[in-house]
Amino acid sequence: MMAAGTEAPDSWYLALLGFAEHFRTSSPPKIRLCVHCLQAVFQFKPPQRVEARTHLQLGSVLYHHTKNSELARTHLEKAVRARVQVAQFEDVKFEAASLLSELYCQQNLVDSAKPLLRKKDLVSACDLLGVGAEYARVVGSEYTRALFLLSKGMLLLMERKLQEVHPLLTLCGQIVETWQGNPIQKESLRVFFLVLQVTHYLDAGQVKSVKPCLKQLQQCIQTISTLHDDEILPSNSADLFHWLPKEHMCVLVYLVTVMHSMQAGYLEKAQKYTDKALMQLEKLKMLDCSPILSSFQVILLEHIIMCRLVTGHKATALQEISQVCQLCQQSPRLFSNHAAQLHTLLGLYCISVNCMDNAEAQFTTALRLTSHQELWTFIVTNLASVYIREGNRHQELYSLLERINPDQNFPVRRFLRETLKMSNAEDLNRLTACSLVLLGHIFYVLGNHRESNNMVVPAMQLASKIPDMSVQLWSSALLKDLNKACGNSMDAHEAAQMHQNFSQQLLQDHIAACSLPEHNLISWTEGPPPVQIQAQNGPTTSLASLL
Repeated sequence: MMAAGTEAPDSWYLALLGFAEHFRTSSPPKIRLCVHCLQAVFQFKPPQRVEARTHLQLGSVLYHHTKNSELARTHLEKAVRARVQVAQFEDVKFEAASLLSELYCQQNLVDSAKPLLRKKDLVSACDLLGVGAEYARVVGSEYTRALFLLSKGMLLLMERKLQEVHPLLTLCGQIVETWQGNPIQKESLRVFFLVLQVTHYLDAGQVKSVKPCLKQLQQCIQTISTLHDDEILPSNSADLFHWLPKEHMCVLVYLVTVMHSMQAGYLEKAQKYTDKALMQLEKLKMLDCSPILSSFQVILLEHIIMCRLVTGHKATALQEISQVCQLCQQSPRLFSNHAAQLHTLLGLYCISVNCMDNAEAQFTTALRLTSHQELWTFIVTNLASVYIREGNRHQELYSLLERINPDQNFPVRRFLRETLKMSNAEDLNRLTACSLVLLGHIFYVLGNHRESNNMVVPAMQLASKIPDMSVQLWSSALLKDLNKACGNSMDAHEAAQMHQNFSQQLLQDHIAACSLPEHNLISWTEGPPPVQIQAQNGPTTSLASLL
């Protein structure tokens, strides 16, 4: 045996590794002997790359096959901290970080897992996926090459590098159209490509461009449902790669359809496809405990909660927020990924029932939990609306506005007209309705009643089509005042009646929501979601601002 301190050749390491793997895969597994073989590696003072990889292997074996989670954690932490400057070593760090974050979550150390996951180097991940794509090209597997490229595209979208996604989509589109192989693989490749294309369009605000892609996605899913899994086996071994089961792809198509419907302002369509997707998910979860299904479920619920709040169904939204809490209780990883969104949704609910102190607390908590720029901007904008509605928070409001847009010297009406023009061009119905009613209100205050009417009437029509209860309430109040100012008493009376009807609907829903035991979630701002929610005695919030 070689003396400790002497750098041994790789052969001894491979021998010990071979023994360890033999013991691990024995029937039954001999985990104690496997661990001894791996621990023996450290006696030889191996090179850093060998040492780090061994720490990962030990951590993995201890994590998966023993109850010694503390020792597993120690080895995984050493693997993550390893200072090895070798490109081929990145997979070790990624795997160690993934296992370690999973272990942290199991130990309820979510705050330790979050910075670890954020340190994952997406640039290196993109490089590795590029290497995979090149390898697949060399061995003649265009199918696997496209999967690598599309996965790289997903990472680029996460990094908001939209310009780099476009040429990659062009290349993948060519591969999808020309590749001839297993029909199910070809259609699943087309689904992956179209989903990425839809996400790219939505991220770029090109909602109108999504429609033909969604139509193709529907056709792909129908085609896949008629094919059998064992129809043709790939002749190239590099093609033996499974992306998603076709049942999962079906839910994914529903999900991107819901995303588009929400962004375009087709809220009834969003609700219809959410219901279909959730029914499919419930069936799948009886047979399949795949974590991706729970992720799909949470994302769908997040969208439909927004939909309920817009359409004036606060009580239902609150019950669905509680469902998300329950899902996150079962999975620390889900909670880590969705905590900021969950507190944001609670903040929006608090605004809808006029609990402004709770709304501020929820948005502040959400800001603390997110590093995502777009979500951060959304939260800060809603927090600003809380300060505006409270009326006495001018200093905090100005500080927030400086962070959102440092240059405050801009003509608001011109920007609103540009927003209206862009939202109308892209069929962003809700943004169009909000822009119209806001412009209408500005013109009314300025005394330009004709221009105000030109804005408010289409705003009301569009809000009814969505339907957006807040814009309907606002528009009907404005129409009432506008017609009264113009001496149109009959129209003013009709608008007043509409306003009264919307107010009554919102009031009844407000009382129902605040009477639910789940209403106590508005006080939760620390730690994991509460396990039990105690009932309270009726609504405790002011209704005056709703009327």
